[in-house]
Amino acid sequence: MPGPATLAHRQGSATVLVRDAEGRPLPHARVEIAQTRHEFSFGNIGFDFDDLAAGRATAADEGLAALWLDLFDTATLPFYWGDFEPTEGEPRTERLRTTAKWFAERGVRLKGHPLVWHTVQPPWLLRHDLDTVERTQRARIRRDVADFAGLIDTWDAINEVVIMPVFDREDNAVTRLALDRGRIHMVRMAFEEAKAANPEATLLINDFDLSSAYEILLEGLLEADVPIDAVGLQTHMHQGFRGEEEILATVERFARFGLPIHMTETSLVSGSLMPPDIEDLNDYRVDTWPSTPEGEARQADELVRHYRALVGHPAVESITYWGITDRGAWLGAPIGLVRADGSPKPSYAALHDLVKREWWAQPQTVQADADGQVEIAGFRGTYVARSGGISVEVTVGAVRDPQPVVLRVR
Repeated sequence: MPGPATLAHRQGSATVLVRDAEGRPLPHARVEIAQTRHEFSFGNIGFDFDDLAAGRATAADEGLAALWLDLFDTATLPFYWGDFEPTEGEPRTERLRTTAKWFAERGVRLKGHPLVWHTVQPPWLLRHDLDTVERTQRARIRRDVADFAGLIDTWDAINEVVIMPVFDREDNAVTRLALDRGRIHMVRMAFEEAKAANPEATLLINDFDLSSAYEILLEGLLEADVPIDAVGLQTHMHQGFRGEEEILATVERFARFGLPIHMTETSLVSGSLMPPDIEDLNDYRVDTWPSTPEGEARQADELVRHYRALVGHPAVESITYWGITDRGAWLGAPIGLVRADGSPKPSYAALHDLVKREWWAQPQTVQADADGQVEIAGFRGTYVARSGGISVEVTVGAVRDPQPVVLRVR
């Protein structure tokens, strides 16, 4: 399996110049170096923390938040239209803004999910004709992206477009619109409106259908000059781990487009596996789906293998695991890294060891050279250099910044 020695594409360097108050070099100064965040995005959903952010925390909430923050650095927040705006014209903006601010204050990057989707739709949208549906959808994109600009600057702009115009589980206005106007029109609408509202936003197209249909759609979108920033791939593995070979082959198929790959929705179960003949995961229903000791050991092993494979591929920039806890997990499946009672599973410890130990520059104290210069080399991301009670933030990237960071000690 790939280890640190094989992750050269994740490494970088930076220079810090240690100076006194008058700008003179401080030769041989002692400097403490600590990594604070990866450039690579290690994410999870942040759906469980509205009450905590609003000051209504329980001890269980606080314990879960501590585990979340000790491992993950990017939170996906829910903008499902039917839940976000159940009454037309009354979006729950402030509730979600409170949660977003709570994460941001703790140094967590944020992503909104999703701006356009045919599922979890507000019933009131069906009252409108198609032209009004499109105007309303466009306005919703502009409003929410603008309202959260600077707080949330990454979005799943549109979700599951391959199935969108032929979705037949329930009637909804977005499927009607997609059937009438086509997939490329829907994607262009999502990306153009979001970019207009926040030109600095990073916008994804996201799908669970990883077949050639998704590839063909992407080919058409790029030929039509739709401004896609990244490609989202879902890997919910309730029926079992697909294995490194299949996962990397899938990534490679989509990496040919030359766009960053975000593994937007990943899950592995720690109990019995869903039968392989289930085509739609939503069709599987059981009264209880417990986590088991054998399943937890398997989940830990598979999670490490999955992350090693993906971090080893240079096209992948982000992995979002779909749930920290079994409590309220999607489909009631034991996919969390923490049991419903709040105790961490082996998978939590295994991923923590990988992300925060093996792939993390451990704190160290170094000595500047005779010119007061310190070189930082390690996993790309954000570091803090500290000397004489003064600290400065340093970005370690793929290309060394020609302007070194100056740490001016009083």
